[in-house]
Amino acid sequence: MSRFFIALLPPQHIQDYANEIKQHFADHYASRGAQKSPPHITLQPPFEWSDAHVPQLEAAIRDFAHSQQPIPITLNGYAAFHPRVIYINVVKSQELLTLQADLMADVESNLEIVDKTSQTRPFTPHLTVAFRDLTKQNFRLAWPEFVQRSLNFYFTADKLTLLLHDGKRWNIKSEFAFCSNF
Repeated sequence: MSRFFIALLPPQHIQDYANEIKQHFADHYASRGAQKSPPHITLQPPFEWSDAHVPQLEAAIRDFAHSQQPIPITLNGYAAFHPRVIYINVVKSQELLTLQADLMADVESNLEIVDKTSQTRPFTPHLTVAFRDLTKQNFRLAWPEFVQRSLNFYFTADKLTLLLHDGKRWNIKSEFAFCSNF
């Protein structure tokens, strides 16, 4: 069994920017957890899947992705899950909310992947830059620095990314393009 999750990854220049912020948290606030994955917006939280059935998993995600059209994504400022996580805020568009809900319904009905926690709380799209390893004390020091900091990025999400955990960090396993012929 391996651990996977499904996400949207921003273009490289936005990943580079987010990685610089993650490095800032590592250097100044001893928070390195966010560096264990590429910058991403989680759509389907981590789940266990049999290594022998990865082709079935990838085929199902490919079929779902091919039925989607690219969607606009707006990143605007910073927000937090007090008192431990700081993230780049992803604006909740109807297109993004629909994509996430449709993906979770699809993997539940076709693959029997269910995330009980996600079913009990609203989807809050975000790009984590300081993870749960940020101490409460360091959160109190860092948050005033970021709460007023401006950040604006726009991009079009045109593929899903399947990430695989190697025991130490999350890596891109495969990508699935959305259909652009709508």
